[in-house]
Amino acid sequence: MSLNNNIKIFSGSSNPELTAKICKYLGVSVGCAKIEKFPDGEKIIKCADDVRGKDCFVVQSGSDPVDANLVEMLIFLDCLKRASAERVTAVIPYFGYARQDRKDEGRVPITAKLVSNLITTAGADRVLAMDLHAAQLQGFFDIPVDHLFAEPVLTKYFQDKKIDNLTIVSPDVGNIKRAARYVAHLNGELAIIHKRRINSREVQCGEIIGAVKDRNILMCDDMITTAGTICTAAKLVKERGAKKVFVGATHGLFCDKAVENIAGSPIDEVVVTDTVPLKPNVKKLANLKVLSVSDILGEAIKRIHKNESVSALFS
Repeated sequence: MSLNNNIKIFSGSSNPELTAKICKYLGVSVGCAKIEKFPDGEKIIKCADDVRGKDCFVVQSGSDPVDANLVEMLIFLDCLKRASAERVTAVIPYFGYARQDRKDEGRVPITAKLVSNLITTAGADRVLAMDLHAAQLQGFFDIPVDHLFAEPVLTKYFQDKKIDNLTIVSPDVGNIKRAARYVAHLNGELAIIHKRRINSREVQCGEIIGAVKDRNILMCDDMITTAGTICTAAKLVKERGAKKVFVGATHGLFCDKAVENIAGSPIDEVVVTDTVPLKPNVKKLANLKVLSVSDILGEAIKRIHKNESVSALFS
């Protein structure tokens, strides 16, 4: 089966660099499409490539500007479906609106379910996502969802660093399973920080379960937003006698004062992937390392296209 003849991979506006890397891995060209705006700001998308009977993939992250990128993806999906594509897959390296996945208080929406419905209604036949904020989001869809993890990329990087006396610290209780997987890969110890969220921008870290004194620390999370959690946790482990502090995360959102927070923290290195493009001020961080997940996404796309197992990538 020739990938060139049967597959089309298109890029939304959110992360064209990542799409180009994915296509390079697969040995195909990025699909040709025009994304323009009407004078009033409405977007119009026109496919320049013939997609009739093709297996089409649209790569679009739900990063800032979140609303614009979401609507653009929906329009793209509708465009391909109406152009008679045989199958349309929404490739979402970072799934926006995932935090609100339940009603934790009265009179609030469940945006994760809303976005899932919109993607399905727009014409997606399946979804390929990476490191969803909550794994149960897969169940919000009535179409197949392939859930990828950036852990192989991150763990290989830290394995190559050969960090001794390593303790994997979960910055909150919700990340224990993720931290445990890193422990299994990197042969470190496990520690957990009890965190209390004050509001959407502030967190308070309390006690540490596990030993961090005279240990090198790796904190792992799915995303860095304001960096409040990791910076507060880094200060806490340093106060308890930790040596170096490394942070690994899949999605580097870096909102608000994240850059200033990290620059003023005792973190020695921050490692993220390219699921979302970095803002210019973020690139100035001296202790920042960016890894690419293009090979994992590319391999998953190839396996979906050839009807092969995607889960085998992580077995």
